[in-house]
Parts: sequence; C-alpha cells; structure tokens
Amino acid sequence: MVFRIPVLIVLVVAALLAGASAASARSLSFIRDAEIESIIRDYAAPLFRAAGLPPESIQVHLVNDSALNAFVAGGLNMFINTGLLMRSEDPLQVIGVIAHETGHISGGHLSRTRDALEGASASAILATVLGTAAAIGTGRGDLGAAITMGGQEIGARRFLRYSRAQESAADQAATQFLDATGQSARGLLAFMEILGDQELLPESRQDPYVRTHPITQDRVRFLREHVDRSPHSGRPATPRQLAEHRRMVAKLVGFLTSPARTLRQYPESDRGLPARYARAVAYYRRPDLPRALAEIDSLLAEYPDDPYFHELKGQILYENGRVAESLPHYESSVALRPDSPLLRDGLAQAQLASGDPALATAAIDNLRQALRFEPRSVRLWSNIGRAYAADGQMGMAVLAQAEAAFLRSERTEARFHAGKALKMLPSGSPSWVRAQDILLATQNDDDRAAPRR
Repeated sequence: MVFRIPVLIVLVVAALLAGASAASARSLSFIRDAEIESIIRDYAAPLFRAAGLPPESIQVHLVNDSALNAFVAGGLNMFINTGLLMRSEDPLQVIGVIAHETGHISGGHLSRTRDALEGASASAILATVLGTAAAIGTGRGDLGAAITMGGQEIGARRFLRYSRAQESAADQAATQFLDATGQSARGLLAFMEILGDQELLPESRQDPYVRTHPITQDRVRFLREHVDRSPHSGRPATPRQLAEHRRMVAKLVGFLTSPARTLRQYPESDRGLPARYARAVAYYRRPDLPRALAEIDSLLAEYPDDPYFHELKGQILYENGRVAESLPHYESSVALRPDSPLLRDGLAQAQLASGDPALATAAIDNLRQALRFEPRSVRLWSNIGRAYAADGQMGMAVLAQAEAAFLRSERTEARFHAGKALKMLPSGSPSWVRAQDILLATQNDDDRAAPRR
C-alpha cells in the first residue's frame, strides 16, 4: 500500500521491528522526501568517504517510527527512525549516530552477526532483508509483506543486536571518522548519555536502540575520554547544519504529528523559518488552505530560490485540485534541484494530471531523468508507462510495464508485457533489445525452476 502525505511518500510494509519477538511483527513504514534525504546525505557522505565507502554505494532509508532507533541491515543499507531525527537536539547527535552505524558497516559486523545466529538459516535471514528491500524498491507493501513473512522465524532483535565488542569497535571507528572529517564527537556522547540509564529499565520500556545496541558505562567512558582529548571536540555544528536540522525537525513534526500538536509546538507568535514551515504543513493537513498558502507564501517571499518551499506549494495546490497553478512551482523546484528524482517525479505527475497532451512529452523527459538516478524504482517505471501511453507511445508504455513487473519479481507478467512490446517496437531498436532481454531473463527463471528429469 502506498499513500502520499504531501511531499512525504510513505511506503507501508510488514516487517520485523528491532526488539519484536518472532511471533509479533509490527508494520514498518518508510518515507521518501527530497529535502530530508538531501540533508542526511550531506551529513553522511563525508563519514562514508572517511570509512573508505563510496557514498553512492550506501542506501540510507528513513523509517517512519517514533522510537529512537537506527540500524544497518542487508549489507550496505542504513535505517534511521524519524523518531531519532525529531528527538535529536542538534545535528551533531544525528551525525554521531550515522558515524557509529557507519562503523558497523565498515567493520563487517552485520555479516558476523549473521554467522553467529543460532539456528537461523541463510534463507530466513535473506527473507527478512528482501522483504524490506522489495517494499522500498517497489512501493508495494503487499510484496514486501509476502517475502518478509516467510522469514519470521528469525527474531529481528537477534538479527539486529550487536555484541558489546562490536559496539565498542563501532564507537572507535566512529570517533576516527569524526576526527578525519574535523567534527566533534560530543553529539554521539550526548546521545549515549541520554540512553545510558535505559539499560536499568525493563526491556519492554527501553528504546529499541538500547535493545539492539548495548550501552555500557565503558562505552560512555571511552567517548568522554575521546571528547576530552580530541582537537575537534570544541567545534560546533556549522550554521548550515543547524539550519537544515531545524527545518528537518519542523517538517517531520508537521507531517508526522497531529496539526494541533504542531501548532502548539510552533505557535503563531514564532515567525522563524522552521515555525512557518511546520505551520504551512499543519494548516494544509487540517485542512485550512488559506492559512497554509499564507505561510508558504511568506517563506517564498523571503526565499524565492528555495526548491523545497516551491515543492510544498506545488503539492498544496496539486492536492487541492489546482493543478495548473501547481505547475510553475513544481517547475521551479526542478530548475533549482535538477538532480532530484523525487522532485522530477512530482513535476511529471502534475504534468500528466493537467490533461494537456502537450505536457506528456515533458513528463516523459522528467521521468527519464529521474530513472537515471533511481533505475530500480518501480514507481518511476509505472509512472513513465502512464506518460508514454498519454503520448501515444504504446510500445514504450508496454515495455515500461514489463520493467516494473520485472522489478517486482512478477516474472509471468513481465514476460507477457515484454513479448507484447516486442511486437510493437521497431525491430533491432534499443527498446526492442531491452524487451528481448526481459523475455530471456524471465524464460531462464522458468528453466531453472523446472524440475529435472
């Protein structure tokens, strides 16, 4: 199931939460947001490079959960809860947690944890990881659930829990990465001190981070000693990091808590940027369109070149049926951030919804550009199929359906659409060759699945 909270795209899948028993699984939801993902990438990229990891090889996923938690799974995948982001007091705490989780990735702790699991089969572990990955990649919660449920004999708590030795090693790596990038470890220390006392609580009352990352006094002592001696400990977060953090928290509060709570936290008397941003979202969700537009217009008057303010206004107008008015704002967001696949997808959806056949070609171009950055996105392939159909390119539309089905692992459907596309596309063209590739790939799957005689 996919549903859209303006700007935030939430993919809901069934998955095992850290700390849940094998018998009790809760739903996990993942959010996509161009601005927040950009901020997290800015925080994480220097740390990944310091660890010798190409930033583009690490996938950071935002989990829509109010609990304090972050973890790595499935190799080069990092998961950060929105609760951790919203409850963080400054960007250094978030950066510190990212540094620590990077330590787990660079140290290969996940593979060692997998090897150490008692009675856990490799196929069951793979099922847990693939269930999450499939839902993120396809936007289909039912597919994610179907794959994940097959692996529920593994308790996520056992799968994700690190040993105390691994935690200490990740702390040491984190401080090295922070020093290498000239950043203070005070944020990581502050985060650990916040959670340190929770180990004395019953497990049911502990934050998931404590249950999966044992916090000991030795770890806290190590971080304090490092902060005392590091030459970078007195370095504060940069003004840009502080501003981005406040915007990120305000946006998450606006979208993920009730409008009433948002308006209490960011009252009208507060005329700062984060407060107006949060109120624009809250009024939109209430819904109170005049006030929502007044808040976002006040921000655009001061920051006319902000792509995310344009995106939000476009979303507000689009979702209220004012598609033609939304287009200039979506266009501005893409002009200001042409490398954002999510912004291009938003513009393409507005172009298609306009009903103007002349805009179908422009929508195709935007979706092609978006697919350059996210070639495995089922959502983008499905949307470009709609755009090709609106432009009368039925062969390409059918091929896009085949691509989407192939990524969803629906081999029979992918083979059907690929075969159909072969008959509609010019023989020998790149698209025709791609349809043939999908047909052969799905046929090979059938050959492997066939019983041997």
